[in-house]
Amino acid sequence: MTPTHFAFSSTFMLGLMGLALHRTHLLSALLCLEAMMLSLFIALSIWTLQLDSTNFSASPMLLLAFSACEASAGLALLVATSRTHGSDRLQGLNLLQC
Repeated sequence: MTPTHFAFSSTFMLGLMGLALHRTHLLSALLCLEAMMLSLFIALSIWTLQLDSTNFSASPMLLLAFSACEASAGLALLVATSRTHGSDRLQGLNLLQC
């Protein structure tokens, strides 16, 4: 495993571990998801550059567009949650209650 692959694998795994283990605030969960998406974007970009192929050149941009949509939906949920519940703490949310 090259140092580049190790760096992006460890970045993705750190984001996944942060998402799995540190679930106190919705904002921290969204930041972990964003870190995971950015590491996937950079890894996919480097992979297409290493292949020197034009077949996969649109894939990183498609992933970046989906990442932007995910971030905007997450921020909209964060704003709605903080307005209705007064906080973004995940322990204070009851998903069974409207």
